[in-house]
Amino acid sequence: MPGPGSKKYDTQRARLRKEAERSGISDQDANERANETLQQDPERRSGGPRTERGRGPEGERSEGGG
Repeated sequence: MPGPGSKKYDTQRARLRKEAERSGISDQDANERANETLQQDPERRSGGPRTERGRGPEGERSEGGG
């Protein structure tokens, strides 16, 4: 799933922010609420490194990584 900083994440955050603003929440609070909503969504959490290199040096990798 897209993580913070990705285009999909930013697009979804903007949509949530607009919805919150329309319901009467201030700009600052709407932005914070949108970020919190996306970060709490289990589908949006990072799945960890996607490559062997992303897991770190071979000698320092934990067993059972995947």
